[in-house]
Amino acid sequence: MKMYAPWEKAFKKVATPLEHFIHAQTTTGIILMCMTVLALVLANSPLTQDYADFFHTEVEFAVGTWYLEHTIHHWINDGLMAIFFFMIGLEIKREILVGELSNLKVAILPILAAIGGMVLPALIYLLINYGSEGASGWGIPMATDIAFAISALVLLGKRIAPALVTFLVALAIVDDLGAVIVIAVFYTEQIHLLPLALAGVSFLIMVLFNRVGIHMILPYFIVGLFMWFFMLESGVHATIAGIIAAMAIPSKPKRAPTDFTTHTKNLLNEYDTYPIATDHTMHEKQKAILLNIKDTIDSVGSPSAKLEHDLHLPVALIVIPLFALANAGISIDFSSVGETILKPVSLGIIAGLLLGKILGIAGVSYIAIKIGIAKLPQGSSMSQLLGVASLGGIGFTMSIFVADLAFAGNDSLIFQAKIGILCASFIAGLFGYLWLRFWSHKK
Repeated sequence: MKMYAPWEKAFKKVATPLEHFIHAQTTTGIILMCMTVLALVLANSPLTQDYADFFHTEVEFAVGTWYLEHTIHHWINDGLMAIFFFMIGLEIKREILVGELSNLKVAILPILAAIGGMVLPALIYLLINYGSEGASGWGIPMATDIAFAISALVLLGKRIAPALVTFLVALAIVDDLGAVIVIAVFYTEQIHLLPLALAGVSFLIMVLFNRVGIHMILPYFIVGLFMWFFMLESGVHATIAGIIAAMAIPSKPKRAPTDFTTHTKNLLNEYDTYPIATDHTMHEKQKAILLNIKDTIDSVGSPSAKLEHDLHLPVALIVIPLFALANAGISIDFSSVGETILKPVSLGIIAGLLLGKILGIAGVSYIAIKIGIAKLPQGSSMSQLLGVASLGGIGFTMSIFVADLAFAGNDSLIFQAKIGILCASFIAGLFGYLWLRFWSHKK
């Protein structure tokens, strides 16, 4: 086929949804690391006050006598992060319907490993902080940052069996679901029933849209926006609206895939019946046919798959970087870091994310494999699984998010928590990478 734009790529590699997902998470991990470093630099530079003042600036949306006013930091954590949680909801839904979690025999290992990797870190944290003011932070070391963890695995390339990457993705998805449940159930202080009921009604309207076959995104967006507002007013963390809304988005295409080939061939045959002009311009009918083909392609894909694909880039480039910039910047007195790390909150998080995650993920996996209810990921070994378990101790994004909820209004405990998260995540990531790179062995 003759090309008239040789500077453009003729084709793109065909990738599966899982490959798109892994690529997107790798991109997120790299950007997240850069923004974390920038936040730490700003918070420990002469610009530290300007940095703090910017994110505490009040932003107001008003219509008549009604208004909604929050700081930029609050808008990021409760507003933009709802988009992040919406994408997580779409990923969870995909994994359950057609991904690794759709086959119980395959899913049992990452499910059990994720449960072990949530329960044991929480217990270790509670053991260290029991009876103290920091006890409410037990949910902090339960989380795994999927972007950082997958980025580390991707850097290892062919040294790691592809099945291990899939295992980590499934584990992190279950981990995210667990974190959402913990946030909704345990970190909601006061519930206002009327807004919560209205949020429920909004969700039912979205489910109704799904049931009657509405595949346009706009109606779901409008009702979802109302649901987010009602959830914000209810006392339940507003980001939960993102997860719930994702469950209502249609996962079935508008047109049956079996009809796609026949319909497209008919359109292409009709397209070829029109002569090509000498200046290579198309007939008006041909333009209409191309639009019809585009609509046909769009109708074969489901709205949930399209949204998940379309949201990866803005979440990776805008939402997560802004969250890191707003939350990772902590002013560190390096002379007192050693003392801070030994505080019960920091120590509990470090022990939970390092010791708890490794024992929880690798230990439960070992037991499940030994008693015969699960199998090792194909081409991997227990030694490699240990390295993946260490990467599970990178708890950055979700751990910081939970820390802000657990210790709301207590800057001292939030500081201790963030120090613990940063230290543990760095050590877990470095150890996991080095273990898989130099010391682990394949099956």
